Amino acid sequence: QVQLVESGGGSVQPGGSLRVSCVVSGYIYIRKRMGWFRQAPGKEREGVAAIYTAAGSTYYAGSVKGRFTISQDNARNTVYLQMNNLKPEDTAMYYCAADSSPVPYSDRWLSPREYPYWGQGTQVTVSS
Repeated sequence: QVQLVESGGGSVQPGGSLRVSCVVSGYIYIRKRMGWFRQAPGKEREGVAAIYTAAGSTYYAGSVKGRFTISQDNARNTVYLQMNNLKPEDTAMYYCAADSSPVPYSDRWLSPREYPYWGQGTQVTVSS
């Protein structure tokens, strides 16, 4: 059974930083490509960052490029999202997702439809 478990969310003031983590257990070969997504109340789920685990290639949404960094620790089957210079509009539930299919490097890496495995999410709130 595949499980994705996020942690590390919380509340922070604008300009602050947080790091969220996602641990994959079970059939770990599903984590060929890992993504971080977020969903704010009343909005659609959107892709934030993704990583191709074998090569370390990354892809970012324009709204977070330069502020967020996705990384991995393969020995721990863990993917991280370091979030710096957080803004109130970054407030959302953050989800990690995994996929074992090869998808060409493109904005498809940030499409929720490309990921069949999902965690339960961790809340990030940015407020003064």
